[in-house]
Amino acid sequence: MASSKDYLAYILDQLSLLDGITHRAMMGEFILYKDKKIFGGIYDDRFLVKPTKSALEKIPNAPYELPYEGAKEMFLVEDVDNREFLRELIMAMCAELPEPKSRKK
Repeated sequence: MASSKDYLAYILDQLSLLDGITHRAMMGEFILYKDKKIFGGIYDDRFLVKPTKSALEKIPNAPYELPYEGAKEMFLVEDVDNREFLRELIMAMCAELPEPKSRKK
């Protein structure tokens, strides 16, 4: 099942306290970036984030879920209605995520 553009729009609105949020459609799902760092995505209308140390600290009881068959497990973010929580979560995660690799042309 592909994710809906309505759910994507809702999540992007909830992340509106953050600058530098972008997304890219990929095979019916959406990859989410902050300042070019991938931090999560929308998969089957679920907001999933990478299982970083800071994400575990912020959402210690988050269930692990597969975004798609064969992928690494990610955390399901259930509290998507709390914009301030989402801002804190993404800021903490992105501080520890590696810089994106530069692509050679």
